[in-house]
Amino acid sequence: MPPLHSSTAASPGRPPVARPVAERLLGRPLAALLFLLVLVAAPVPTLAQEPPQNTGDAEGNAAAADEDIETLIRILEDDAARARLVDRLRAAAAEEEYAVLARRDADDTLAARLADYTRDAAEGAAEFFAGLSALVDQLADATNGALAIDVDDLARVVREVALLVAATFAVFVALQLAFRAFQRRLAEQAAAGDLLTRIKRTASSIVLDAGTVALAWAAGYAIALFSIGEARQLGLSQSLFLNAFLIVELLKAGSRAVLAPRWTALRPFPMEDTTAAYWYFWLSRLLSLVGYTFLFVAPLAAASISRDMATVLRVVVMLTALVIAVAVILQNRDTVRAQLGRRAASGRGDPLSRLLATIGRIWHIVAIGYLVAISGLWLLHPDTALPFVLSATWKSIVAVLLGAIVAGFIGRMASGGMHLSEDVKARLPLLEARLNAFVPNVLRVVRFVVGIAVAVTIVDVWNIADVSAWLASERGQAVVASLVSAALILLAGCIVYLTVASWLEYRLNPNLGRYVSARERTLLNLFRNAFTVVLSVLVFMLVLSELGVNIGPLLAGVGVVGLAVGFGAQKLVQDVINGAFIQFENSLNEGDVVEVGGISGVVERLTIRSVTLRSLDGTYHVIPFSSVDTVSNLMKHFSYHIAAIRVSYRENIAEVKDAMIEAFRRLKETEHTADILGDFEMHGIVEFLDSAVVVRGRIKTLPGKQWAVGRAYNELVKAVFDEQGIEIPFPQMKLHVGDSPEPLPRLRSPHDESDDRTPGEDADVPAAAPRSRRG
Repeated sequence: MPPLHSSTAASPGRPPVARPVAERLLGRPLAALLFLLVLVAAPVPTLAQEPPQNTGDAEGNAAAADEDIETLIRILEDDAARARLVDRLRAAAAEEEYAVLARRDADDTLAARLADYTRDAAEGAAEFFAGLSALVDQLADATNGALAIDVDDLARVVREVALLVAATFAVFVALQLAFRAFQRRLAEQAAAGDLLTRIKRTASSIVLDAGTVALAWAAGYAIALFSIGEARQLGLSQSLFLNAFLIVELLKAGSRAVLAPRWTALRPFPMEDTTAAYWYFWLSRLLSLVGYTFLFVAPLAAASISRDMATVLRVVVMLTALVIAVAVILQNRDTVRAQLGRRAASGRGDPLSRLLATIGRIWHIVAIGYLVAISGLWLLHPDTALPFVLSATWKSIVAVLLGAIVAGFIGRMASGGMHLSEDVKARLPLLEARLNAFVPNVLRVVRFVVGIAVAVTIVDVWNIADVSAWLASERGQAVVASLVSAALILLAGCIVYLTVASWLEYRLNPNLGRYVSARERTLLNLFRNAFTVVLSVLVFMLVLSELGVNIGPLLAGVGVVGLAVGFGAQKLVQDVINGAFIQFENSLNEGDVVEVGGISGVVERLTIRSVTLRSLDGTYHVIPFSSVDTVSNLMKHFSYHIAAIRVSYRENIAEVKDAMIEAFRRLKETEHTADILGDFEMHGIVEFLDSAVVVRGRIKTLPGKQWAVGRAYNELVKAVFDEQGIEIPFPQMKLHVGDSPEPLPRLRSPHDESDDRTPGEDADVPAAAPRSRRG
C-alpha cells in the first residue's frame, strides 16, 4: 500500500495511481465527514487473517517470471527488436497521455466530483464493515488462544521480568525521593532569586529529573545482566521492559518539566498549582497506560501467547485511553471556553477575539472527533493513515503556535503604538500621529498574512490541496512574486509619503528658529497635495502592473476620458488656469486677509482650483477661481491705517493736528511700536460734512497689523481729545409741530445737558456740546 501522503496527481503519459481509501477520504471533506461518522459507530481492527498462499501457484509464477526475463533480455540484445519496442512504448505513452488528459477534463465536472465523493464514502463504509467482521473473528481466535495458553511458559516469562520490574522501580523511587529533597532546595533558591537564577535552577531540576530516569534504567540493565548467569545476554522480555521504562519515564519527566506539579517556582509557564497537578495526573497515567502496553505488554504477549492476543490488548488499551481523554475534555469544556472567550467578553470585537470565542464554543466537539478519528485510523490503517495524521497534527500544531506567537507579538506592538523622543517631536510634531496611524495598520496586514500562511500550511499538510506543488510550479511562483512585489511597492509608497510629509512638516515648523513666509507655506502645501495625487496614481498603476494587469489600455482610456471630461468641464479648466496664474503672480497666500468675489475673510486653504475664506463672523466660504475677477489683498508687503477723525467746526484745526500727532507719539511708546513702519502722515482736512470736519492722517504698518494699530490709535486719540477739550460732534435736531404759538421743547440728545441756542434756531446747524461733557 503506498503511503498516505504520496502524490495523487497523474503525471502525463502515466495512468493515475490508485490511492488508498483512507487517503482519498482524508483528501475530500465530504467523504472525510462520512468516514468520521462511520468511525464513531465502532472501531475496526487492523490485523486480519492473511489468506494462505498456494505453493503450487507460487512455483508456476516463478517459472513464468524467469521466462519473461529471458525474453526481455533477447529483445534488448537485438537492435531491431529493441527499436520496435521503443516505438511501441512511445506510441502507448502518447495514447495514455491523451486518455489521461481526457479523463482529467471529464473528472473536473461537478457531477464527477460528487460521484467521486460518494464512491469514497461507500468504499469506506464497506471497509468498515469488513473490518468489523474481521474484529469479531479475531476476538474469537484470541479467546480460543487464551484457553490454550501454556501456563508454565507464561509463569516462566513472568518470573523472568517480575524481579527486574520490581528492582528497577525500587531504584527509581529511591532516586526520586532523594531528588525531591534536592529539588526543594532548588525551588527555594529559584523563588528567592532573580530571573537568571530561576532559569538556572529550573534547568538543573529538569536535567536531574531526567538523570534519575537514566540512572534507574542503567541500574535495571545492571541487575538484569548480573542476575542471568554467565551468558550475560538479556532476554526479550527484559529488553522490552527496559526500553519501555526509559521511553515512558523520560516522557513523564518531560511533562514534569513543563508542568512542575510540586514546585511553582520551577514552573516555566504561569499556571495554578491545582491546574498543573490535574494535568500531570491524567497525562502521566495516559503515558504509562499506553506506553507500557504498546512497548512492553503487547509485544511480550505477541511473543509469548499470540499476535491476536496482543492486538486485543492494544485495542482495549486504546479504547480505554480514548474514554479517559473524552472524559478529561468534557471536564474542561467550560473552563477552556471561558479562557478562549475572555477577549470577546471584555468587549473586544476584533476578528481574533471572535474567532477564539467561536473555537471556544465548539472546541470539545472538534477534539473528541479528532481523537475518535485517530483511534479509528490506528485500527484501520496503522502503517499509512496513522503516521500521516500524526505528522500532519504536529505540523499543524507547530504552525498554529508559531502563528499565534507572531500574531501576539505584532498585536502587542500595534496596541502599544509608536513613541518618539522629545527632540523628534519638537522638530516633527505630526510624525508620531502619522506613524501611529500607519504602522498599526501595516502590522494588522502582516498579522492577517500570518493567519493566511498558517491556514495554507494546515491545508497543505493535511493534503486538502497540494499547495506545496502549486508553490513549486511556475505559475505559483509567479503569483507569489507578483503579490510580494505589489506589497513592497505599497510599502515603499507609504514610506516615501511619510518621508516627504515629514520633510514638509520640518520646513513649515515655525519653532525651529527660521521664518516661514506665507508664500513658502502656500507653495509647500500645494506641492504636498500635488505630490500625494501623483504618488497615489503612480503606486496604483505599478501595483496593477505587478498583478498582471495591462495598464497600457488603461492609460489610453484615462487619456480619452480626461479629454472628454476636459471638453465637458470647461468651468473646471477655467478654475485651474485662473488658479495657476494667481499662484504664479503670488496674489494671495494662506493667512492673508483678502476680498475675493465680493467676500472678505482670511485665507484658510488654497488649492489650484479654489480658495477658502473664513469671514469675520466665522462663515466658511469656498470660492472657485473661475468666479474671481478681482483679488484685493489687504496684507501685501505693508498696510496702512487711515485715521479719519471728525471734529467740530469751531475747533482749531492746528490744535487737532497736534493732538493727533501726540496720540501717535504715545502709540509708539506701546507694544505696537514694532508694527509701525514710518512716521505719521498728516493729510489735513479732507472733507466737510454737515456737522463735522474730517481731518485725516495715515499710519504705515506691517502687513495685517493695521487693524490692531488702528484700534490702539483710536483709543489714544479719544484720550488726548478729552484732555485738550476737542469736541467730537454728533448730530442734533430741533422739531416744530404745526402753527403752535410756542414751540415744543427741543428734543435733545441724552448727552446734551444745556441748550444755549434761542428758539427758532435752525435745527440743521449742529449745537456745540458743553466742555464739561466728554464722549
